[in-house]
Amino acid sequence: MNVISNILYWISTGLLVPVIVLLIFFFARALVMVGAYFGQWSRARKSSVRLEAAVSSLDKGNAAGALAALPEKPLTPAEAYGRRLFEAAGDEPKLNLLLSDFELETEKEISTSKTLTKMGPILGLMGTLIPMGPALVGLAQGDIASMAYNMQVAFATTVVGLTVSAIGFLTQQGRERRAAADLSRLEYIADNLCQTSTKNNAL
Repeated sequence: MNVISNILYWISTGLLVPVIVLLIFFFARALVMVGAYFGQWSRARKSSVRLEAAVSSLDKGNAAGALAALPEKPLTPAEAYGRRLFEAAGDEPKLNLLLSDFELETEKEISTSKTLTKMGPILGLMGTLIPMGPALVGLAQGDIASMAYNMQVAFATTVVGLTVSAIGFLTQQGRERRAAADLSRLEYIADNLCQTSTKNNAL
């Protein structure tokens, strides 16, 4: 039994360095993502205005004006897919495929935030529990310095892990709301183009 316990102890203590390295990597990735997120948010606001203008033009039956509201050099995937929807007007299967592709692209963008949200607490908890073993050993041996060091590592990894998770969660919420709004507008454009094509064919 002691052999098995020692093996588990060696495995857990051996994982401490990889856990800390991963935490540092994810923390750096989270900081980079925060900067990128604000840039994307600024572009998304402009894109939202243009998509809303395209929807308003379609409400008035002005398909040409709706297409003109979307720039030839799109700032966001939503604008790019908006123009592609107009190019596929009348082809319902193609329109549905484009909407599905847009969902997949936005899901890929959100996946990084989801990874940070889940991995932050996992690595933080591992980084908290692993040093507790050596800390208890140090306490039993009267080595206060060793115990204090290991406790410091345990608390630090918890804080870093929770910070990574918080950044991931907040950016995930923002991106999901934006993606849902963009998808709703693109679906409206696709439905409108399908109905217009059907009416023209009927005439």
